[in-house]
Order: sequence, then structure tokens, then C-alpha cells
Amino acid sequence: MESIIVNPKTKKEAKLIINLLEKMNISLKVITDEEKEDMGLLMMMQNTDLNDTVSYEEVMMKVLNS
Repeated sequence: MESIIVNPKTKKEAKLIINLLEKMNISLKVITDEEKEDMGLLMMMQNTDLNDTVSYEEVMMKVLNS
């Protein structure tokens, strides 16, 4: 089944939506900002080209220039 992501603007809106879904007996999961960030990082990792390589020298140049 597909999912729906809703981003309420206020805590009051969030509470209203949660109450409505609970009354309709629709399952829901509230996720934190940290969980949203984790999902974004996971998506980026999944889209990474694992065949693309970087040399040790390139990595060290980035480390030393940061």
C-alpha cells in the first residue's frame, strides 16, 4: 500500500490530523526531524554509484583543505 506524508504547519494542525486519523482507525506514525534526516541520507546512499572510486590522494586533499 502507498503512504501519504503530511507536513502540518503548526502543532495544532498536527494534533487535528492525528485525531482525525485515529477516529477513522487509520494507522499513522509520527516521525521526528532526525528520522526525516536519516531517510534523506539513506536515499542519497542508495543512489550512490558504487563503481565510482576516489583515490587516497583525493581524499587526503579534501581532508587537509577542510
